[in-house]
Amino acid sequence: MALDTFSGLKSSIADWINRDDLTSVIPSFIVLAEATFNRTIRTRDMVQRATASLDTQYTELPADFLQMINIQLNTATPMKLSFVSNEQADDLRSTYFAAANEPKYYSIVGQTFEVIPTPGGEYTVEMSYYKKIPALSDSNTSNWLLAKSPAMYLYGALVQSAPYLRDDDRITTWGTLYKEAFNDLMLEEQRSNFSGTTPRMRARSY
Repeated sequence: MALDTFSGLKSSIADWINRDDLTSVIPSFIVLAEATFNRTIRTRDMVQRATASLDTQYTELPADFLQMINIQLNTATPMKLSFVSNEQADDLRSTYFAAANEPKYYSIVGQTFEVIPTPGGEYTVEMSYYKKIPALSDSNTSNWLLAKSPAMYLYGALVQSAPYLRDDDRITTWGTLYKEAFNDLMLEEQRSNFSGTTPRMRARSY
């Protein structure tokens, strides 16, 4: 079975496990693997840009948001907002920025981002961020990661079967193969960052 669709992936996992009593939980193995992917993978395929109107202290983050890369106000001269922790945001607001004005800082609060100070008008904010990997399902049968690295999905899901298989010797092998697939994906990402260029080494003088 080809590893290029959700259905094919489930069939391949069932073949590798070689158990006929786990068919109903195989989709859960895939969900758990995807949660691991979203925690550990950061590639250019996950970069997303979005713009929004900003006129309040708190603004909802995109539904597929994982991690901020950059956020800026699109003023006449675009201005990058600097990240601060929630505690630093509270201190800045109470000490220096009690009055509404042009935002200079931001912080992540749950599923929102907070700007400091509170906007004194309406601004356009633009962000680039890492987005979640689209989850596979019967209605979303493939995504960029399955197309690029089916091994990540196969071995990632097999590793997640460990609680069911317990002392199965194959789990160690699957874990090793998963790490190899992950390293290959990250190596490809590193190479793409230097595509068409030759990194230069600069000698350090003392």
